[in-house]
Amino acid sequence: MSPDLRPVRVMFVDEKLHLAYEALKAGRFEERELAENLGKAIEALKQNRLRSIKLPRQLWPDDYVRKYGITVLYKHDMPRGWRLLYTEVGDRVEIVSILLEWLDHESYEKRFGYKKK
Repeated sequence: MSPDLRPVRVMFVDEKLHLAYEALKAGRFEERELAENLGKAIEALKQNRLRSIKLPRQLWPDDYVRKYGITVLYKHDMPRGWRLLYTEVGDRVEIVSILLEWLDHESYEKRFGYKKK
C-alpha cells in the first residue's frame, strides 16, 4: 500500500475554539506554554497525522457524535498530560483535520469515562 500523499489542512471546529486558542497566547505563562504546544501539535499533524492515536468507537463521547457527526476520532498527546482531540474528513484532494478540543489529563479521563482505582 502506497503512502497517503494528500496534503493535510488543520482547522478549528468553530470560531469559539479558535478564539480560545488565540486567547491562550496572551495568557499566563502556563497558558502561553499550552498555546505553544498546541501550535507544535498542529504542525505535527500537518507533517505526519499518523503519529496520533485513533480512538476506538466505543470510547467516543456521545456528545461528539451528536454535536459534530464524527466518523473517526484521534488523540494527539502533548506535554504535561494534555491531549488534543480531532476528527478528519477528506476527499481525493486533501485531508482536513478538525480540532474539537484540548483537555488536561483529569478532564480527558472524565470526558472519556475512565474510573479512578
